[in-house]
Amino acid sequence: MVFTQTGASFAKMLFPLVGAGGATALRLTLAAIVLILVFRPWRYRLDRAQWRAVLLYGGAMGAMNLFFYAALEHIPLGLAVALEFTGPLAVALFGARKPLDFFWIALAVAGFALLLPWAQTGGDIAPMGVVLALCAGACWAGYIVFGQRAGTGGGAHIAALGVGTAALIALPFGVATAGTALLDPALLPLALAVALLSSAIPYALDMVALPHMPSRLFGILMSGQPALAALSGFVILRETIGPVQLAGMAAITLASVGATLTIARQGQGSAA
Repeated sequence: MVFTQTGASFAKMLFPLVGAGGATALRLTLAAIVLILVFRPWRYRLDRAQWRAVLLYGGAMGAMNLFFYAALEHIPLGLAVALEFTGPLAVALFGARKPLDFFWIALAVAGFALLLPWAQTGGDIAPMGVVLALCAGACWAGYIVFGQRAGTGGGAHIAALGVGTAALIALPFGVATAGTALLDPALLPLALAVALLSSAIPYALDMVALPHMPSRLFGILMSGQPALAALSGFVILRETIGPVQLAGMAAITLASVGATLTIARQGQGSAA
């Protein structure tokens, strides 16, 4: 999550040069090249069911990135991630069974509500940005579910194939947005940093983690994303954080920690 949000802040610096579509294409394409060279997925044989899972996983990843970066053109990073969190939250809510689970989810929802700019009615928050961030959230839910299926019995090479699929989806949008500007060598250092921080490293870590935990637990753990996004936006992009937003981030972080401990105990109880 730290890598992802730091990379997202750097990516926003690319927008004046290549636009949101161009930044998405650069991020995913460079990340795919790095992951494919490192993990060499051609050494592994996948059956038809595994390929289907990988394509769904990569498709969700590509759409998630396109929607999210498009949202960043209209709204601040912290708010975009808070709205995008509706996806993981839906995954968490879908699997909830015990009363304590609902308490942590309710706390996360309260924190999420505090992050929204209810008092703002001006042009700072564009409705289009909100819609795009919510679409990214729906894709994020698919990323969690399909990523768990694709990663079962696999490894980091699955992340390489998934990011490669996402890059193929994003590349036409990047070319349409930025054209030959994508080939400017001056963009390479920043674009490579974005690719490593936002895609190559976190997606590889996700693919290692997802098969070893319930998708519901992974979804609730992702509740730390809005807080880290707001912090990254403040430090790198100088986007301000108000006291209400700080309270929301604290509530979401507490819900994440509490849910982790609760679900871990439930798993131990089931194993016993």
